[in-house]
Formats: sequence, structure tokens, C-alpha cells
Amino acid sequence: QVQLVESGGGLVRPGGSLTLSCAASGSIFNRLGMTWYRQGPGNVRELVAHFFNRGTRYAPSVEGRFTISRDNAQKIEYLHMNNLKVEDTAVYACNAGYGEDITAWPFWGQGTRVTVSS
Repeated sequence: QVQLVESGGGLVRPGGSLTLSCAASGSIFNRLGMTWYRQGPGNVRELVAHFFNRGTRYAPSVEGRFTISRDNAQKIEYLHMNNLKVEDTAVYACNAGYGEDITAWPFWGQGTRVTVSS
């Protein structure tokens, strides 16, 4: 069983930066795929960033502003968010699993809230 714990959310002004962390325990981390989702005030879940064995993919709304990095030794994946906008306000959660079908990944963190406001 894989446990995911996110951290790093908070309140930030527009144009600011935050780094979210997703720590995974109980996993073969270097084989674990991970995806970041967010759910904003409209309650629609959006795939933000996806790490897989061929690289990373980002939603158009965050392309060029958000990047993923991984520390395999610590079993942590980071979502670095720069030039934050009010519309980035959401609860961010990591989702993980093994294999290519991201819709079947069963492991979720509890989420961390990001609020972008002046």
C-alpha cells in the first residue's frame, strides 16, 4: 500500500511562488507514476502535471510556470509553482500508481490548499 502526504500549500500573492511536496511511503518510488490534480472553487478537477517514464506533461494553463521534480532517495515529488495567478487557487492533490493507465492509479493524498490573493 502506498501512502501519499502533500504539504507546502498556503497563501501567496499573485506573481509569487510555492513549492508543493508529495511524500510517498510504501512504494517502489522510481517505478511510481505521479500526477498532480487541483480542484478549484468551481469544483472541477483538473490535471495539472503528470510525471511518467517518458517525461512530464503539463496543463496548458500552467505550462511554463509549473515544473515537477523528484527526489527518488527521499521518495518525494515536488510541484514548483511560479508566477502564481488568482485562478491557481485550489486544493492540490497528488495521485499515484504503477502502470501506464493514469485513470486507474489508486493512491491519493489528502490535498493541500493553495490560495492566491492580494
